[in-house]
Amino acid sequence: MSALTAKPSRAFYSSDIANFVHAEPSSVLGVLTENSGFSIETTQRDAWRSQISILQNQLLPFARRGSIFFEFVVPRLGKRIDVLALIDHVIFVIEFKVGESLFNRSAIDQVWDYALDLKNFHETSHHCVIAPILVATNAKNVNGIVSTSHHNDGVLQPINTSPELLEETLNTVLQWSSGTAIDASAWEAGRYRPTPTIIEAASALYGNHSVAELSRSDAGEKNLAKTSVAIGNLIDEAKSDRKKAICFVTGVPGAGKTLVGLDVATKHMDAQSDLHSVYLSGNGPLVSILREALTRDEVARKKAVGQKLRKGEARKAVEAFIQNVHHFRDAYLTDERPPVDHVVIFDEAQRAWTLEQTSQFMARKKGRPDFNQSEPDFLISCLDRHPDWSVVICLVGGGQEINTGEAGIGEWLRAIHEHYPEWEVHISPHLQDSEYGAGAALELLKEHQNIHYNEDLHLAVSMRSFRAEHVSAFVKHLLDRHLESARAVLKQVELRYPIVVTRDLDNAKNWLRTKARGSERFGMVVSSQAQRLKPHAIDVKSPMDPIHWFLDEKDDVRSSYYLEDVATEFHVQGLELDWACVVWDADLRYGTHDWEYRSFVGSKWQKIHAVHRQMYLKNAYRVLLTRARQGMVIVVPPGDHSDPTRDPSFYDPIYAYLTDLGVKAI
Repeated sequence: MSALTAKPSRAFYSSDIANFVHAEPSSVLGVLTENSGFSIETTQRDAWRSQISILQNQLLPFARRGSIFFEFVVPRLGKRIDVLALIDHVIFVIEFKVGESLFNRSAIDQVWDYALDLKNFHETSHHCVIAPILVATNAKNVNGIVSTSHHNDGVLQPINTSPELLEETLNTVLQWSSGTAIDASAWEAGRYRPTPTIIEAASALYGNHSVAELSRSDAGEKNLAKTSVAIGNLIDEAKSDRKKAICFVTGVPGAGKTLVGLDVATKHMDAQSDLHSVYLSGNGPLVSILREALTRDEVARKKAVGQKLRKGEARKAVEAFIQNVHHFRDAYLTDERPPVDHVVIFDEAQRAWTLEQTSQFMARKKGRPDFNQSEPDFLISCLDRHPDWSVVICLVGGGQEINTGEAGIGEWLRAIHEHYPEWEVHISPHLQDSEYGAGAALELLKEHQNIHYNEDLHLAVSMRSFRAEHVSAFVKHLLDRHLESARAVLKQVELRYPIVVTRDLDNAKNWLRTKARGSERFGMVVSSQAQRLKPHAIDVKSPMDPIHWFLDEKDDVRSSYYLEDVATEFHVQGLELDWACVVWDADLRYGTHDWEYRSFVGSKWQKIHAVHRQMYLKNAYRVLLTRARQGMVIVVPPGDHSDPTRDPSFYDPIYAYLTDLGVKAI
């Protein structure tokens, strides 16, 4: 590796250490400035000068033993690591806090996050020792402790050090650990294969990253980019041929359906373009959280390059891009013109309302007693107003209807069959699978002239858990009570994704806290029907703000980290945690032949007889049990013989079932 390379793919500057330590500081600074691509503030230039000075001094003994990278990009986090040093067999992730004498918690978490990101998502870092080091440049005589974590995966605990002791810290790590020397060229060529959270992904896409940068690209996996390309081609064709089309994208929980929708929407954000599109969701918490996250992120992004942007201005742009489907619907109830958008993306389309639910709402809330369209029918009719072309993209989750009046995908298909015979229909073949409940409606469409099946419209692999792709399959077998299948899949899953069960809530909280590293988010989730957890200080009726719960830091009592407020299936659907605690109440009980479904009314549990309400409850647990990216603990309370609403006989069979499947008890 030469002293001053041309701009590398991931770093502003890279060199072998021998050339770096003897280079003119002004030359290194010049390359950093040139490759940054934007005007550099004085504070940033001074920070780089300080880092170069410290490192040229402290890395001198390692001159012929490795390479260095400045401002190494982390696509998933949308950030850059100050410095990466590859020395012998160790990757040193070095973050500087210039002018600081203290090592604050958020800075420690930041450098830990960078190290974990390399370990989890950068191919050639998987099997390396990774040492996160935080340098506070005004600190004196600080030489941090070198230790591993109980994860035992090669990522060390963050090490705090003062500048003059950095060399000593590096030597300690090198002597303490062992491994094969890293080839810098091969390491840098390694693919970065991230699986971002939906919040991280939305922020990155809004900041002009592509879906290809944010998705795994294993040769054997269906790449998200393939689905995005298929939809892009469909939009281009509809515009050029002046026709109308609807397409249905299916996928397993966590496969990235929302990510595909956001990708299409971000590619067509120009309000002046014919291709302008809008992302719509009926999931209120998801819309609020994504809007707030994008607003905060855009303000921070502008600040980082020395530009001022008021939060209100940033929010206005974001709100035009991500909208609540019900607000979109209401706007075109009164405005009979075609929408400004030719392309509309409906996320979680299966949750749109039935004819009955929509008619009741319109009569009760909008003064429209004669309204006789289901929500899918009305939404398609809005796009049908365009005289030339339009495209409706429905993102469909299987088995995820969780609320009264949610129609499932069949309502969209019936509307097409009955009222829009000229529209082209592009369907994922997997829409025929049982969990989508579209069988009868698909039969109706057999006579439709313009129906096309496309395998690229299905996302087969869950991205939510990068540790184990088969978590959703395990949960499906668990809820379908397929014992042998669940046991077999669990054996695959538990190798990299811990699932444990306990009767003790404090035990579960401690498990979460010890598992999470850096800013990995954890929290407690429960069914909205779980009304007898109050003795455990869990009240599902207690108001919580999902924005604070999902976005705020560890020092905010409203955040999920505090393990005080709980989220229900309505708050978490479409979102994810790194580590989850699922507290299982007596609303869904393990019966002899099937689940027993209960709702707490007044002072006692009542049976749920309606089949659709049973489905909602079962789907609620499906949502809760598939929220965690890295592992989960399930709490089955012990119950209380003195409380008839919490009799141990309600809970013991659930616990016995889970342990019988092979879920480890703690």
